[in-house]
Amino acid sequence: MVDLLFDINLQQLPDEYLTGDWRVADRVLNSNDPASALAQATHFQFQPGVLLVQAPTQQDGGHWIIQRDSLLSRPYLQMQLAKEETQALVTRLRRSPDGAQSQLSLYFQSGMEIQLAKP
Repeated sequence: MVDLLFDINLQQLPDEYLTGDWRVADRVLNSNDPASALAQATHFQFQPGVLLVQAPTQQDGGHWIIQRDSLLSRPYLQMQLAKEETQALVTRLRRSPDGAQSQLSLYFQSGMEIQLAKP
């Protein structure tokens, strides 16, 4: 049973809300390379400053930070992996009151959209 999830104000999004192990619940590819680790990813692991992307045939690691635009303070994930570098807009984050369950929506520069869930 899924607990009730609440939308998080993205202008006040703390980094620690993104840390942990996330599984890819849904994905829409656009012009992204279908063979890339991000396009094939099944899991993302965000630790402070460290990112690990797991896909069925490959794994890629690197760094991530949250950046905000100056006008609306929208959060972007800047991801630098060994094989690619990209930026994704955080379009939605929902969490249960105890933080045990979360859903994260990312929109990448390539047009790819990924829905992540934890646990």
